[in-house]
Amino acid sequence: MPARYDVAILGGGLAGGCLARQLRLEAPALRVLVVEKRRHPVREAAFKVGESSVEIGAHYFQKRLGLEPHLRSAQLEKLGLRYFFTRGDNRDVAARVELGPAAFPPVPSFQLDRGRLENFLLRENAALGVTVVDGCRVQSIALDRGGDHHVTIADQDGRMREIAARWIVDASGRAGLLKRQLGLVRASTHAANAAWWRFRSRIAIDDWSRDSSWRARVPSGLRWHSTVHLMGVGYWFWLIPLASGSHSFGIVADAELHPFARINRFERALDWLREFEPQAAEVMERHAHELEDFLALQHFAHACARVFSPDRWALVGEAGVFTDPFYSPGSDFIAMGNDYTTDLIVRDARGENVSERVEAFNATYLRLFEAFIRLYDGQYPIMGNAQVMTAKISWDNSSYWSMTALLFFQRRFVRPEFIASIDPLLRRYFVLHARMQQFFNAWFRADAAAQYEPVGLNILGIDLMRDWQASLAAPLVDDDALRARLEHNFENLQALARTWQGVAVDRHPGLRRVVDEDGGPLVDVSPLRLTPAGVPVG
Repeated sequence: MPARYDVAILGGGLAGGCLARQLRLEAPALRVLVVEKRRHPVREAAFKVGESSVEIGAHYFQKRLGLEPHLRSAQLEKLGLRYFFTRGDNRDVAARVELGPAAFPPVPSFQLDRGRLENFLLRENAALGVTVVDGCRVQSIALDRGGDHHVTIADQDGRMREIAARWIVDASGRAGLLKRQLGLVRASTHAANAAWWRFRSRIAIDDWSRDSSWRARVPSGLRWHSTVHLMGVGYWFWLIPLASGSHSFGIVADAELHPFARINRFERALDWLREFEPQAAEVMERHAHELEDFLALQHFAHACARVFSPDRWALVGEAGVFTDPFYSPGSDFIAMGNDYTTDLIVRDARGENVSERVEAFNATYLRLFEAFIRLYDGQYPIMGNAQVMTAKISWDNSSYWSMTALLFFQRRFVRPEFIASIDPLLRRYFVLHARMQQFFNAWFRADAAAQYEPVGLNILGIDLMRDWQASLAAPLVDDDALRARLEHNFENLQALARTWQGVAVDRHPGLRRVVDEDGGPLVDVSPLRLTPAGVPVG
């Protein structure tokens, strides 16, 4: 083990393992060290949470890192995100409003067995020439603005070794080694908790109902390939299949509506399911003897004052920021953060002064974090309303595909001069995005008592949304063409916003005071409009 490296990555999990691979692929001359505290190989299935990926993260794994053969052979392709909204006593999944695709989307994403993937990454990184040391802990980090940084590590027998590195990258997850050392910890106002576990067998939600029309909505019994969400006021319950044959389950809930003490033990979580998701509880009880693990985390969202520094350090993955597992953005932030970090390290190695790029990347990354956290902060009560949440999901996904994901797929986040050129557009987009989250909250308060007829919905059935998702795979375009596409996409987002505002005002005229009065074309969202049932609306 040499004493000096160009880059020392502290943590060999998903963020650190992917960064090491990216650095070796883009700059093979760099000397890269990965320090990982766990001995490898780790167990599959019951290892780490965060198994669902969406377009940005999936594209990063597939194309930037060249992991498509592994993803296709050792992981599972995902049948999109699927939602079942609460109705009645939640004892019959076929009686609930369902939102989800009937076929695999044109741009793929994957369910990840984290143990299997991280074992593969560390093994492949070593083969690529990365120095990988596992079973070691970081004892101290000494940063030096003018020279090499120094890290002291200890192996399992307590033997100490000091290494030097020009760049230090903290990929230690929630341990946040550098963040805590440098006083960069910032709290998040988003207060939600989570509990999760795995069973060592496949649980197919397709088998939960014998209703023929319900089963026919998704042919060949493929619903279980989705990331399935069972939704209620202030919570969602996930079901995620793993390629190893196990199945992942988790409760994520608003801290005020569903106290942490209700879900922080397996038996307590079962009791909670018996109250809010009794059909799921019956399934969990039948498989309780197959329990592989159980973990719980309180107030998981966290912010950070800085993630990239001109003093040649960076925080990637959960060592920096974390929003929420809903919409599965964890691997997206890994992808964006690793792209930024790789760009800075490679340019610095070529002798460039990267100080201005550091500040630009840091500002954009934290700006994206603030935009994403708005999707969740104060929004969990909405999850119990099928119509409002369908509108919100269609809006949130459309915004993601037409702006954020498009910029990543077109590799413009690492072009600070391009991001600066579209700053006026981004400002308008972020304002509209914030206003729409406020609007959904107001709509829910007006519509909280509503029930809706059970039906199957699919946001990819809307032409505009399907085109946005599919177009992510299009070839790279020049700057002028991309700016024109972004402007056009924003105009369509404005039309989508006006459409949903009009739907809300039709049912609740009192909402007119909170909606945008601008004229212009509308988007046809009739396939996503629900028919009220039961409790009168208005």
